[in-house]
Amino acid sequence: MDAARRLGIDLTVASDHRSTFEAAQPANLLYIDCDTPARLTGQVRRFAAAHPVAAVFGVDDGTAVAAAVAAEALGLPHNPALACDIARNKPRQRATLARAGVPVPAFGLHRFDADIDAVARATRFPCVIKPTHLAMSRGVMRVDDPADLAKAVKRLRAIATSAGTPPEGRETFLVEEYVAGDEFAVEGLLDGGTLRVLALFDKPDPLVGPFYEETIYSTPSALAAAEQATIASLVERAARAIGLTRGPVHAEVRLNERGPWIIEVAARPIGGRCGSVLRFGEQGMVSLEQLLLAHALGLTVDGQPLTADAAAGRRPLTIHREPLAAAVMMVPMPRAGRLIEVRGVDEARRVPWIDDVVITAHPGQQLEPLPEGNTYLGFIFARATTAPTCVAAVRAAHAKLRAELE
Repeated sequence: MDAARRLGIDLTVASDHRSTFEAAQPANLLYIDCDTPARLTGQVRRFAAAHPVAAVFGVDDGTAVAAAVAAEALGLPHNPALACDIARNKPRQRATLARAGVPVPAFGLHRFDADIDAVARATRFPCVIKPTHLAMSRGVMRVDDPADLAKAVKRLRAIATSAGTPPEGRETFLVEEYVAGDEFAVEGLLDGGTLRVLALFDKPDPLVGPFYEETIYSTPSALAAAEQATIASLVERAARAIGLTRGPVHAEVRLNERGPWIIEVAARPIGGRCGSVLRFGEQGMVSLEQLLLAHALGLTVDGQPLTADAAAGRRPLTIHREPLAAAVMMVPMPRAGRLIEVRGVDEARRVPWIDDVVITAHPGQQLEPLPEGNTYLGFIFARATTAPTCVAAVRAAHAKLRAELE
């Protein structure tokens, strides 16, 4: 909403939850039925007849699909709804990429009520099991031997059942090959199918299991330029195979001696507060949200064009990330329990190079770590001249925090 205000554009928030303020603000709040495309189409067409719409933008995996359906109904540029649905559905994404020859882990889709001993006999260990629809590494677990598979599947079934996933997400799960190597995140913007990398994030904490809690993202990457180019090329290839051509893309990639592997491609920007780590333009005054909204509307930002001019031929995205290095830590949950207080926040903010410390969990909130949980304690941001300095700063700030739980 702040990004829209800064760009001087009118914003309507569409949600599948009713708001008591909807009647008082008909141009700003819209209830939509995300689960019924035909009804959603009628709702957005009626809304647009009274309030003209220039662009539709989804903020997460689910709303990316709804936004695509709405855009198709209004004849606005957007990714196809089918492509967004493939990106959201892990088994469909895996199958689509495998058919296109994109390097992905070997995988199998199984029912929760299947014979787990038979699943184990067909599985190469170590493996990774995961839900078909959930995000933020929720439910993702490494399993090292057949003896632990049944217990892990039972745990995953409870997570999928309690998380409000679609029916197929409560019936089936994925078993994937464990891909060793370092993991990276790509934040990009698609324009006519061409990927513009906004940032390549290193993940300095190894993600080897048994759970896959994200902690630190830092940029610019320490990878050699050739390796960075290889990763970017693979993400663009994967996006095209899925059918994504426009707007934000967030991808997780593993790199080992066999090259890069796609772990996930999402038709959305980086999640939660993490987007605040990215600033653009020489003065770092343009936020990621401003950049993405401007691209969706075909606007310029900081005097720079964001979309290709068909008459002039293809042009690269000319706005770049700020000159400073940056890092964000997603503060992990120390353990399960009810949060009483987070102490040391002011001390953490005084650590050199720390840009901000934001605690998003609130007193009284029941906290749950992965694999059951789906939230963080908060976020720590740093900016400095080098990425290693930023990483050291967020670690030092994290050491100042003390979460009291009961």
